[in-house]
Amino acid sequence: MDSVAKRRRRTFSVFAVTFLILFIFLILDLSQAFIPLSFEDAFWALLGQGSDTNITIVQQMNLPRVIMTILVGAGLGIAGAVMQALFRNPMASPYILGLSSGASLGAAIGLTFTVSWLPSLLLTPLLAFITCMATLFLVYTISNVGGRVPTETLLLSGIAVGSLLSALVSLLTYVAGDQMSGIVYWTMGNLTNAGWDNIIIVAPLMFAGCFIMVSSSRDLNAMMLGDAHALDLGVEVKKVRLQLLVASALVTAAAVAFVGVIGFVGLVVPHILRIVMGPDNRALLPASLVGGAAFLMMCDYISRVIAPSIGILPIGIVTSLIGAPYFVYLLRRRRDEVGWS
Repeated sequence: MDSVAKRRRRTFSVFAVTFLILFIFLILDLSQAFIPLSFEDAFWALLGQGSDTNITIVQQMNLPRVIMTILVGAGLGIAGAVMQALFRNPMASPYILGLSSGASLGAAIGLTFTVSWLPSLLLTPLLAFITCMATLFLVYTISNVGGRVPTETLLLSGIAVGSLLSALVSLLTYVAGDQMSGIVYWTMGNLTNAGWDNIIIVAPLMFAGCFIMVSSSRDLNAMMLGDAHALDLGVEVKKVRLQLLVASALVTAAAVAFVGVIGFVGLVVPHILRIVMGPDNRALLPASLVGGAAFLMMCDYISRVIAPSIGILPIGIVTSLIGAPYFVYLLRRRRDEVGWS
């Protein structure tokens, strides 16, 4: 009983800390403008109080970007936790099946070629979403051997397909001419252009995917013990695995299609939380959702204040600069404490 109470207190503490970090950086991010607002002014402007200028900056200029940041961070965080559990590998992430390469290929095609009847602002995310989902089904089809989809084959197929698609993206970048800078910038991740029209599309996809993943947390716990044990416990392993892969890909595709490739959110955040909370996905998945949002919100704020003389850094650079060294540190110092069997 003492261990259960201790685990519950730890879980509550993790949620409290992540929500606090999310709230602090949310207000700080909302305060960013040509002349930054104070923390207090930004908070009251969010509630509709203060000067008209402050309210305009917070609610009309910055709020769509902040909401998109929360959606994308939450989606990548929980998708990373699911991928790590499915593959029983702390190195797994939402992009492990080549999904980012697939989305990058669609975006590169949209940025390189034009369609007269479709605006480029819609063409690029639409193609990125389609190619991301198509990549998942291609990888899953290749991995299907005699009606079975072994985890190891799925992983290796994702690496192979991802490498092929990355080569195609490099080829398109090479021949893109004037559009080369647009492709390169897109692959670095960018939240600056997020608007309400994007959020209307992304939010339902995020909510649907996250709901499926959270509701499957018990089955995912069983699958972490191995397919044979999960089958003995009554889990339809093949069905649940496909369901979780589709949900993860849906969330990842929705994120990548509109903001580009943002790495390390789905890799580092679930890994840290797994060390702190343990491997129980019933608590870990919701915590990764909140933690991913908090981490990406912090990175978005840093990208706007770290180098004002050169402007706003692509957020993918910031997540990599923070995530990569810390992940190496975790692997070196805590590799025996991540809860993997």
